[in-house]
Amino acid sequence: MAASPIEVRSQHGVYGVVVARAARTRLRAVLAEAGVGGAVVMVSSRRVWTAQGAHLGRVTPILVADGERAKTLATVATVYDALLEARVDRGSTIVAVGGGVIGDMVGFAAATFLRGVRLVHVPTTVMAQVDSAIGGKVGVNLARGKNLVGAFHPPALVVVDPDALATLSRREFRAGLYEVVKYGAIADEGLLGVLDGALPEVLTQRGDALTEVIRACCRIKADVVSADEHEHGVRRTLNFGHTVGHALEATTGYGRLRHGEAVGLGMRAALALGVARGVTPVQLAARVSALIARLGPLPSVADVAAADVIEAISRDKKVVNGRLHFVLAAGGGATTTVTDVTARELRAALTAVGIRAR
Repeated sequence: MAASPIEVRSQHGVYGVVVARAARTRLRAVLAEAGVGGAVVMVSSRRVWTAQGAHLGRVTPILVADGERAKTLATVATVYDALLEARVDRGSTIVAVGGGVIGDMVGFAAATFLRGVRLVHVPTTVMAQVDSAIGGKVGVNLARGKNLVGAFHPPALVVVDPDALATLSRREFRAGLYEVVKYGAIADEGLLGVLDGALPEVLTQRGDALTEVIRACCRIKADVVSADEHEHGVRRTLNFGHTVGHALEATTGYGRLRHGEAVGLGMRAALALGVARGVTPVQLAARVSALIARLGPLPSVADVAAADVIEAISRDKKVVNGRLHFVLAAGGGATTTVTDVTARELRAALTAVGIRAR
C-alpha cells in the first residue's frame, strides 16, 4: 500500500507531497486523486524531457533552456510567450518537470503569469525532490547574485518519483545528496547514520533505501515550511551551507559547480566557522565532513579568491538591515543563527575549504 502524501501547510491551504516509485508514470491519476484539475500544460527542458518524457504520457511540452546560467528573467519571458500560445488561463495547471532550476523558473512564471496560475512540481533531481520543490520558493538569478528576484508561490501538489533519478549522471546524483547531509546536520542526526550505513544501496539506487531517505527529507522540509512558510524564523535553518554555496555559484559564473556541490563546500565552511566559534561540536563537524568526503570528491576552488566570495555574500538575500544571517550547526539537530560574522572569520572559514585567502 502506498504511503499517504506528506502534508505541507501554506497560507493558501494544505498541499501534498506524494513520494512513490513510478508516480510520474501515472501522473494524471495522481493529479486526479489530489483533486488537481484544469487543463494541464507541462514545462521542462529538452535535456530533461528526453530522459523523462516517455514516462509522462503523450504530451507536447513547453521546452525552455536549463541550467543556472539560463535561470533569468529573459528565459521566463519565453515561458510567458509559450503559455499565451497554449491559451493557459487561471483554471489551468502548469506542471514543472525538472530539477531545481526548472522548478524555480517555471514556478516564478506560474506565480506571475495572469497574477498566479496553479502549479505542480515533478522534480527529477535529488536536490529538487528533497528541497527546492517543497515550500513555494520560486525565482531567478541576476548577474550579481542567485535568486535575487522571486516570490512565494506554493504548489498544489509535488509528485516525487525516486525512479526518475535513474537517468541522472553520477555527478549530478551525488551532488543532490549533499542536501540530504544538510538535513542530518541541522535537523536529524539519525539521518546521517542512515545515509552513512546505506550509502552503497543509495548510490546504486538498489531497493527502497533511497526512497526512504528521500521521504525522511521531505517530511523534515514539510514540517519546517509548515511552521515558517515565509522564512521569518525556523525556515532560515535550511540555509545551512547555502550562504557560502550561493556565493561560490555566483563567483564562478553559475556553470562550474553543481548546486549541491556548492552547498557541500558551503557546509564545510559553516562547520569550520561553527567549530571556531565553539558552537558546532567537533565530533559533529568531523562526522559531517567525513560523509561529505564519501560523496565527493568536491571540485577544487583553489583559484577562487576569498575576497570575491565575501563580496558575493554581502549581496545575499539573507542580509537583513545590513546584517548577514549565518546558520551554524549546534548539534543534536539544533542550529544557531548568528548575525555578527566578521570578514576575518569568513576568510578563515573559506580558506579552510581551499579557497584562496586573497
